[in-house]
Amino acid sequence: MTVKAYGAQAADRPLESLDIARRQPGAHDVQIDIAYCGVCHSDLHQVRSEWAGTLYPCVPGHEIVGRVSAVGAHVSGFKEGDLVGVGCIVDSCQHCSECEAGLENYCDNMVGTYNGPTQDPPGHTLGGYSQQIVVHERYVLRIRHPEADLAAVAPLLCAGITTYSPLRHWKVGPGHKVGVVGIGGLGHMGIKLAHAMGAHVVAFTTSESKRTDALALGADEVVVSRNPDEMAAHAKSLDFILNTVAAPHDLDAFFTLLKRDGTMTLVGAPATPHPSPEVFNLIMKRRSLAGSLIGGIPETQEMLDFCAEHGVVADIEMIRADQINDAYERMLKGDVKYRFVIDSASLAA
Repeated sequence: MTVKAYGAQAADRPLESLDIARRQPGAHDVQIDIAYCGVCHSDLHQVRSEWAGTLYPCVPGHEIVGRVSAVGAHVSGFKEGDLVGVGCIVDSCQHCSECEAGLENYCDNMVGTYNGPTQDPPGHTLGGYSQQIVVHERYVLRIRHPEADLAAVAPLLCAGITTYSPLRHWKVGPGHKVGVVGIGGLGHMGIKLAHAMGAHVVAFTTSESKRTDALALGADEVVVSRNPDEMAAHAKSLDFILNTVAAPHDLDAFFTLLKRDGTMTLVGAPATPHPSPEVFNLIMKRRSLAGSLIGGIPETQEMLDFCAEHGVVADIEMIRADQINDAYERMLKGDVKYRFVIDSASLAA
């Protein structure tokens, strides 16, 4: 079947309206009419070939929410009309140790929602800037938020799980003092989730103007990281730091804020490496530097259920599909609070 989408034909060309093909649902497939799709910074990196290996036409989008419009003959967990989501993963090998542990995100053969290998035309996956998508039931997620919140749920499928997974893995909760570095698409979700988990949250920003915003998101304290006195006041006080910044920066300034055995986990993906940290900042207090990549399907469902229970959604700005190129430029300037979401109804215009 043919549906409307928005994508790019080359790295140096703007996104434009496209007609793309979607397969008919197979026995285990779920067909989803997309209502909204969040806009992730990864979309921009991939569509502009800032990350290697972009395949064109490139239709980005991996923060997808909508309603089931058809199911395959052997699908039992979903039915027409269900509110569902699709995140960053639409396939994996399903038999490696990672897949068997529900950690499909670390499978060597994980297939992304766009720019991944598939037998469907054009030979690579096409994402959520489109009217419809067909996905194997294993990678479809149930949404329990009220329908009125559906657009603001979309960014949970990437920004939400990217921040939830490390917070859960390092067992953040009551009694913990947690730093969140950066207050953007990822950082604002990190603040909300750490707060909902019961931690004392310290938000770090380079901008004094974001102090009030961070407190409104749920931070207990806000530190302007360019202020050495404010930074020094938190020396050796944090149990965990979630670093969401996607630009190279001095990691040592934050390592000194960790307690003994504290961990800083990186979830931002800069185009060039961070400066190497001073090893003595690690070994003298047995501190750790770690990374984390989205989450597996079971954990993503857990995150969605947690967010529904605690009323957690993203702060969004709704756009039409034909505003996506302007949105990318604004995103590069940090001019969004905090996530753009495409109204998929605009694709038909």
